[in-house]
Amino acid sequence: MSSWWSSIIIILNKRIEHERFQTYSSLRRSNALPLFKGIDECSYEEFCYAQRVGVVAPFYLAKLFKDSMPKGSSIINISSSRDRMSQPQTESYTAAKGGIVALTHAMAVSLGPKIRVNSISPGWIDTAYMVYEGANAVQQPCGRVGNPQDIAQMVLFLCSEKADFITGENICIDGGMTRQMIYHGDNGWTLTPKQL
Repeated sequence: MSSWWSSIIIILNKRIEHERFQTYSSLRRSNALPLFKGIDECSYEEFCYAQRVGVVAPFYLAKLFKDSMPKGSSIINISSSRDRMSQPQTESYTAAKGGIVALTHAMAVSLGPKIRVNSISPGWIDTAYMVYEGANAVQQPCGRVGNPQDIAQMVLFLCSEKADFITGENICIDGGMTRQMIYHGDNGWTLTPKQL
């Protein structure tokens, strides 16, 4: 059971001020340290570890807290845009992130209407708030790399009364990267022989 403690857990039981003063209780399970190992090098034990941290931990935390959370509570799981796209040799991480999305909609059905359950899939988020220029910024349809405030604002919204009709959803916050189709010769993107 010790592996799920490697996840950072923030439990909010506080008054959030909106137009009307309401008390929201929420459980947000944040991103665990990634284990980026693929089918060539990932051992069975490492793959299972990635699933314990990525999928078992949010399941077990919800199980532990569900009975003490009041009606109108919200659980927010943090996945990754890798739940819908991949790079080679990242199966352990990608499978865990995809598992969080599936777990989210299953828990939404099981815990509703008392508790709403949603997940967020961040794309490239620079936690140091570095401002990128050139290709790193231009490749993003929004023209910049994300920062933690982009995710925090969605967490606050999903925990608020304004989102009380949203449950079982996964919201991708990635500046549009997963919606951008890239083909050789399109929009200035080219594949060079060196990349082959």
